[in-house]
Amino acid sequence: MSTSPNTMAVYAKRRAAIGRALKAAGGGIALLPTAPEVPRNRDSDFPYRHDSYFYYLTGFSEPGGWLVIEASGKTVKSTLFCRPKDLEREIWDGIRLGPKAAPAQLGVDEAFSVDALNQKMPELLANQNAVWFPFATHPGLGSQVDGWLDQVRARVRQGAECPTSQHDLCKLLDEMRLFKDSQEVSILRRAGKISAAAHVRAMQASAAMLRAGVKGGLREYHLDAELLHEFRRQGSEFPAYTSIVAAGANACVLHYRAGDTELKAGQLCLIDAGCELQGYASDITRTFPADGTFSPAQRRLYDIVHAAQEAAIAVTRPGKRFNDPHEAATRVLIEGMLETGLLPKAKHGKVDDVLASGAYRQFYMHRTGHWMGMDVHDCGDYSEPGSKAREEKDATGQSVMRKPSRILRPGMVTTIEPGIYVRPAKNVPKEFWNIGIRIEDDALITAKGCELLTREVPVAADEIEALMRG
Repeated sequence: MSTSPNTMAVYAKRRAAIGRALKAAGGGIALLPTAPEVPRNRDSDFPYRHDSYFYYLTGFSEPGGWLVIEASGKTVKSTLFCRPKDLEREIWDGIRLGPKAAPAQLGVDEAFSVDALNQKMPELLANQNAVWFPFATHPGLGSQVDGWLDQVRARVRQGAECPTSQHDLCKLLDEMRLFKDSQEVSILRRAGKISAAAHVRAMQASAAMLRAGVKGGLREYHLDAELLHEFRRQGSEFPAYTSIVAAGANACVLHYRAGDTELKAGQLCLIDAGCELQGYASDITRTFPADGTFSPAQRRLYDIVHAAQEAAIAVTRPGKRFNDPHEAATRVLIEGMLETGLLPKAKHGKVDDVLASGAYRQFYMHRTGHWMGMDVHDCGDYSEPGSKAREEKDATGQSVMRKPSRILRPGMVTTIEPGIYVRPAKNVPKEFWNIGIRIEDDALITAKGCELLTREVPVAADEIEALMRG
């Protein structure tokens, strides 16, 4: 692998920030492994994907890596452990960077073979005030650290001192990753464009294949293949998550996976799919008529969800709180549910009554957004740091103590994804049965509002129909 000086400086800057945070906490050492390879079946692994935290600080995508950051006195030192060069394994599995080349390529201070990890770690841990490592993300890591610390304690008669406290490194990294730098924003924009192009391709393929009368029928997996083709054609490594391609009633299953259900004229198709590019995710949902034309009932519900998303977008800006877009979208959705008779007014009353009762959750049962970045559901607190908990009512009317939700600030990236899902039920108008609609875009908080990173695929119903006619 080759890392440009400009890119290498980005990772060095992040490691330096962790070093400063360790110093501010009294000094210490941070340990961070990457993800292991995972067997799929005999003599075959799942496609490898690095650990997001590790990659965020190194830009290194090989398996078997460990990063150590030491912060004591005025110095910050970074050490990488990686797989050694091995001609025989490289013939089978590909070229390895190796510890000799790592400092120049990655900008770390020192590098060793991962084979030396168990020997070196007790030496590095000795005489450190505290040890930081990610809790609950790598099974067995805590026990591994405890084993190294036991070796340090065994040397106390020789003058070695053992770290007196352990801390979760994710607490530091989550806050850093929540705010995207210019390099990250550039990659996220590109990922959004690739994913938007894939959605356009799938929409047009749906209409074209139905018009052509493809042998065996148009299936969900056909459109899944169109998405994957466009992702890879434009340089994405893989999907950011398992793509949802849901025909008809399948769209009412929130985490449905593309299967072999046939799409037919008159049905809606919901696609929730995004690519991963250079370690960063995108996340788009569009719902469209399989043959290119909304029915009156479909269009009525679609326009409600679209209006809800626009209401959420309007309040996605600095100074607002993370919950504000959800609350804005939910009010619009409830108004639509009352107007269409999904929630009869005589029974449910007005918008505020429905909010209080929670009756809308029959048709809208998820939040309107989540943080996004290296992981499609990215890290970062959803409550405001340093704030005090206050008493609120939960969905069942019980009193709970909650902190105020996070204040939106420039550099954060969130999704905006309202929806309506109508399963057959008594007292629900039959014209809306089995209609599932979600619209989702990725929004970068800017100084004045938000930038939608995924709008190169149409969202308005008229524009979707025009695209599919073409």
